[in-house]
Amino acid sequence: MTQQTSGSLFIISAPSGAGKSSLVKALLAADQQVALSISHTTREPRGQEQHGREYFFTSDAEFDALIQQNALLEWAAVHGQRYGTSKQAVAQQLASGQDVILEIDYQGAFQVQQQLPQAQLIFILPPSMNELRARIERRGEDAPEKIALRMHNAQAEVAEAGKFDFVIINDRFEAALADLHSIVAAQRLRAAIQRQRHAALFAAMHIQ
Repeated sequence: MTQQTSGSLFIISAPSGAGKSSLVKALLAADQQVALSISHTTREPRGQEQHGREYFFTSDAEFDALIQQNALLEWAAVHGQRYGTSKQAVAQQLASGQDVILEIDYQGAFQVQQQLPQAQLIFILPPSMNELRARIERRGEDAPEKIALRMHNAQAEVAEAGKFDFVIINDRFEAALADLHSIVAAQRLRAAIQRQRHAALFAAMHIQ
């Protein structure tokens, strides 16, 4: 029987419009060893988003029930809506040896880090705040007052970037994606991870 190993947990945060979702989507398409943990949210779907694919879209009452059941690894209010991560889903993925990405805001990132200190925290920065605003406007999904709120929140969000393990500046998408791949690859080569995933080899070579 194949020995079960523990996967690595990557937490990726960014202000809205920095390109976080596009980078994560490209990473998932290229690396089958990484899976996305799908969050619960009380916000409405955008564009082509589907329940169970991008998010589990829940009512306020359903979200309240998850909190009361202590079923969430973390949760936070962002832009007037709530987002949360299932404890059970993440634990099952990691226990199976799957590397897992949590695409969550910095508040949730710090909550998870307190419970799972081995998690790797990655922050995606835009090249400038002006470019961030331009990207949000190009999406064409938000009213002016919503854009103003996102830019206001972005100031607080980027101020937390220095507390993360890694910071990627998404100026050129291809370069930022290569940086993200490098972080994931480096984590897999850590001695503790290699010892876990190649236990028989380490034992045969008497590596402590």
